[in-house]
Amino acid sequence: MVAMSCAQSDKKQKNKMNKESAALDEANVNTAGTEMATFGTGCFWCTEAVLESLDGVKKVVSGYSGGQVANPSYKAVCTGETGHAECVEVTYDPKVITYAELLEAFFRSHDPTSLNRQGNDVGTQYRSVIFYHNDEQKKLAEEAKTELDKSGAYNKPIVTEITKAVKFYVAEDYHQNYFANNPDQGYCAFVIAPKLDKFKKVFKEKLKKEI
Repeated sequence: MVAMSCAQSDKKQKNKMNKESAALDEANVNTAGTEMATFGTGCFWCTEAVLESLDGVKKVVSGYSGGQVANPSYKAVCTGETGHAECVEVTYDPKVITYAELLEAFFRSHDPTSLNRQGNDVGTQYRSVIFYHNDEQKKLAEEAKTELDKSGAYNKPIVTEITKAVKFYVAEDYHQNYFANNPDQGYCAFVIAPKLDKFKKVFKEKLKKEI
């Protein structure tokens, strides 16, 4: 199998987004009583697909954060020179899924010991990062990272960055719901799909119920 990266696969996929359907989905999301979480686990197509499968997650938006360039484009972020990480902004219902449970999903869905790399996606834009929105999230994130390091679950130190949430820039429309809209695209089929299947087996009790 040919090695694939998020950036390489993107070149042929810019026009497959159903914008009208996406806009309708966004309008129908009830965000009353919800909270926000922001995570980066490498390519945001993967992060989005994994986290939006969880019960209690209302909405997942792919974007960029943590850098010094305003209104960055995907092309610019892929250079690794903007300082931004590919990440997702998660709107969730804390009565259904807790931030601690989201952290568990975050750490279990990628390699948090890999510095600026996930698979064939290499660069600071693919770093493992938690952008916390308040002191409680910061506390829980730091505790989870410390406990995992102590547990010996990994044979290398966790390198996940834990930093205060700053401006989040929503990615281009065609990146939103990417896996759902492009299941047969190469990166989706050979990288995201197996990863998602593995995740669902581990978190089967916390997944959204199929209608």
